Order: sequence, then C-alpha cells, then structure tokens
Amino acid sequence: MNYSIDRKAQEPAYIQLYRMLARDIVNGVYAYGTKLPSKRTIATETGTSVITAEHALTLLTEEGYIDSRERSGFFVTYRDEDFLSKNVEGRPAASGSHAETDEQNEEGTAAFVPQTGGQSDFPFSVLTKTMRRVILDYGERIMVKSPNHGCQELREELCRYLARSRGISVKPAQVVVGSGAEYLYGMIVQLLGTERIYAIEKPSYRKICEVYEAMGTTVEMLPMASDGIDSDALKHTSAQILHVTPFNSFPSGITADISKKKEYLRWAKKRGGVLIEDNYDSELTVSRKAEEPLFSMADGVDVIYLNTFSGTIAPSMRIGYMVLPESLVQLFNTRLGFYSCTVPSFEQYVLAELLRSGDFERHINRVRREKRMKI
Repeated sequence: MNYSIDRKAQEPAYIQLYRMLARDIVNGVYAYGTKLPSKRTIATETGTSVITAEHALTLLTEEGYIDSRERSGFFVTYRDEDFLSKNVEGRPAASGSHAETDEQNEEGTAAFVPQTGGQSDFPFSVLTKTMRRVILDYGERIMVKSPNHGCQELREELCRYLARSRGISVKPAQVVVGSGAEYLYGMIVQLLGTERIYAIEKPSYRKICEVYEAMGTTVEMLPMASDGIDSDALKHTSAQILHVTPFNSFPSGITADISKKKEYLRWAKKRGGVLIEDNYDSELTVSRKAEEPLFSMADGVDVIYLNTFSGTIAPSMRIGYMVLPESLVQLFNTRLGFYSCTVPSFEQYVLAELLRSGDFERHINRVRREKRMKI
C-alpha cells in the first residue's frame, strides 16, 4: 500500500486516505468483491492511527464503495457500471437535478460538473442493493397498487424521519405521497380552491407560478429582500395563500431568518391564511443545526410542508410528499381522497428502506460534511 500522507496539508489525514482508497477502488486496484486490508494494516502501512483508518473506511462505506461484514472485514461493493461517469478525482459523478454541464477533462473523459439545485451524488450501489433487498423481502407486494395517500410503510418512515431530523411530529394520516413537487402544487390548489389569491416569491422557481396559473388561480409576485419576502409587500398583498421557500430560495439563494419566519406566521394568523412551506433543499444545509421549519413553529396557523427526493437522491426519483396540518386532513380526504397515488409501490418501498436503514441520512450527512469542508 504505497500511500503517502501529507502531514502539512490542510486536508485531514483520513480524507487523504479516503481519496486514495477511493481512487484505487475506482481504478480496479481493489476489484468488486475483494477484501480490503484491515484497518490495522492500513494504519501501519500508511503511518497513521487506527482511528484515522477507521474514519476513512467509514466514509467509503457511507458512499457505497465498500461494505462492512461482521467479523470478516471490508469488501468492495463499487462496480464501474453502477455509475454513469467518473470525475477527475476518480469519484462517481453526481447526477444533476435542474441543470448538468458536460466538460472534458485532460484525458477527454466526460466529467459532470456539480451545479446548484440539489445535486446529491447518491451512491448508485447503495440504491441497487436496496432495490434487490426490496424485491427479495417484499416479493409480490411490489405489484400491488399503492393506497391513495401512499404506502403505509413509507408514510410511517417519513414520520419518523421528520421527527428526528426536523422536529416535526405528525401521524401517517397527515402525509400524502405524490410524483414530485409540481404534482403536489396542483393538489394543493384543488384542496384550497382557485378563488383565493396565491402569493409567491419573486424571483422563484418558475414552475410554481406556472402550475398555479395553469390551475386557474390568481398569482401575486412578492419581491424578495435580503432575509425573505419584503415586509412592506407582504403587508399589502391581498393574497390568502403564501408559498415560501424559507431555506435557500431558488434562484436567489436567500434563507429566511427566524424573525422573517415568525413574520410569515403572524401574517397567516392575522388573516386566516395558509402557508405553503417548500423545503426542497433544506437537508443539504452546511449548518450543523438543521433549519427549523415553519411547520414545527406553527401555533394556530395552517402550514403545508412540502419536500421531494429528486435533489437528495436523483432527478429520476420522482417522489415528493406533503404534510398536512391536522385541520386540513378531513377536507383533503373529502375533496381529494379518491385520487390514486402516482408513485409505484416498488419505488415507495425502496425509499422506505433507505430511510429505515439509515442509508439516506448517512448520505445527507456525508454531503453536508463535504460542503462544510469547501467553505
């Protein structure tokens, strides 16, 4: 193991070790299914501590390069065909969400350049491993039609995930699964009605306005200030529904601070309005403390919480969900309960397993660590 750790480098030793091991795994030095040297062997041959080696192996495990087998060691699970392309450092390339740019590296190999908008680089090997497990464990259940609100298993796991990661305590009956954010926007309009005025951020993700207008609503665009929607514009709007993206609003990148969030809640409470909290990018914050959602701060205010997995897993993962306040559950069931779920049962079971196993959160934590290191 001819690895040289640069003691003077700003990059921690375990990250250097991780990169060298990842490079050799991708280049076939350690082939699929082969066993890596033990952490003690790695530590001895690289002149590092066992803890350093263990940290590097943990990162490789979280990214899906290797898998730990009890009392057997670490085995390579990376296969070249599991990834569309490799970047210049030899790591699997990220899958784009809003936009992708193809560039050529010095050898002429295409390398995907990460863009803003939720690019996640989710380990494909972890995804395929989970898919195989679902097929084996769930059997013919994957061929059964999903309940209208979504599979019970997924809605239960979403409730547990939201409780531990966002402080949102809800019941599965409040969760509705659908095929992406745009589909859920349309359901919200059908729930709340077209006769009410909807206010959105200016600028904002263009499909929000497009969907609302296509559904026949009147939309008001409220200009953004440095901390969120301009207070004066918010005060004078005639809207009853306010659609906000409190964290990293696209394309402005503005995040609402705690004062602005409370202002949104006061606005809704004063006029009996409804807040739609679009939290598409909230998991990928670089802060060590997760952003507090409006939903968990609401006191006597109706807040509908929205999120998707197209940015955190892959653009093709067209799974979104909304969490309804208890006050709107019965209305939803009466008006829209007949709608069939638009997400196949198999994909819902896969996502439920990613949440249950901790693979999704390990991935999120890895991405956040990497983003913090670049600051």
